[in-house]
Amino acid sequence: MHKLNQKYIAVICNYQLHANRVGGMDRFYVAYDAKAKELGYEVDWFFSNHEEFTFFENLNIYSPKGQQSVEAFFKEFCSQNNKQHSVVVTHFTELCTPFYKWVKLYHKAHVLAVDHNPRPLNGFPLKKRLKNKFKGFWYSKYIDQFIAVSKYTKKHILIDYGNFLDSKTNVVYNGIDISVFKKRVANNENKFIVASHLRESKGIQDLIKAISLLDDAIKKQIKIDIYGEGPYEVFLKDLTKQLALDNCISFKGSSSKLHELFCNYSYMLQPTYMECFSLSILESLSANIPVITTQVGGNLEVITHGDNGFIYQAGDIDALSNIIENIVLQESIITNDVSTLVEKEYYLEKMVNEHIKLLSCI
Repeated sequence: MHKLNQKYIAVICNYQLHANRVGGMDRFYVAYDAKAKELGYEVDWFFSNHEEFTFFENLNIYSPKGQQSVEAFFKEFCSQNNKQHSVVVTHFTELCTPFYKWVKLYHKAHVLAVDHNPRPLNGFPLKKRLKNKFKGFWYSKYIDQFIAVSKYTKKHILIDYGNFLDSKTNVVYNGIDISVFKKRVANNENKFIVASHLRESKGIQDLIKAISLLDDAIKKQIKIDIYGEGPYEVFLKDLTKQLALDNCISFKGSSSKLHELFCNYSYMLQPTYMECFSLSILESLSANIPVITTQVGGNLEVITHGDNGFIYQAGDIDALSNIIENIVLQESIITNDVSTLVEKEYYLEKMVNEHIKLLSCI
């Protein structure tokens, strides 16, 4: 067995790295790696997939080939290479699974599980809820600290896995690198941006339907650019064509330049049904772009209706359509600088430091 280095960290992320999509979490990983190394830690990174590109050139990265899960790959890698880690951190993985038992028994590590996982709007079905309670009872003891990315997330960790986890569940908010975002200085009237993975739970189909309800005179005044890709892309494009909205809705694909593009718009649209704590919201606000979004997840912990954005109930297409119409008619206006909250509370250095502080508790 590899001699245990007391400053040897493994970070397991069910997350794919792509050169054309460098976002908030990517910047966090790089900043966390640099800070940990400053403090004398060695860090091994395990991602579900990655491409070789310069942004991550200083990280020691491993990933599986084919369809193997990152958890299974990590187990195989450590066993084959006789490696142990003193700290194991997980991001975007399922909580309270047998994997955590293996980690604790094999590595004898301090285990930190960061929960980024959104919950369904109407909660899990009964069978899933019972299964989660069982998993919490049997496997939570192998996790030393649960890290929630919002108060909403902490609440649902306790609902899902048991209130007995309250004492070892902490909130560490996401943060972004505010220095890379260009701020909006012009009005950019009636130009809207969507920055999202294209799947059903993101609710972009609701946005398209909401636009279809507008009078033609309003439609002619708006421009909506949708950045992202995903399994719902074909459906969304077909729906846009069926509703004859090609003149006001454009699909732009993925972009690694969103930090430079946000400033060209007047509002960000996020009609999501599921969210934990949205980095896209922080990014938009950092560029001084107010956000139109739903009440789900941690959104209400950042967005105040009428102050730095507008809130409506997820799935309420009429409400979304009315918000957009009122903006076009200038009956709803946000003129204050909406970037100040992010600059004070949700910046990358704070996020990194709070995650690094967790290591000092070991």
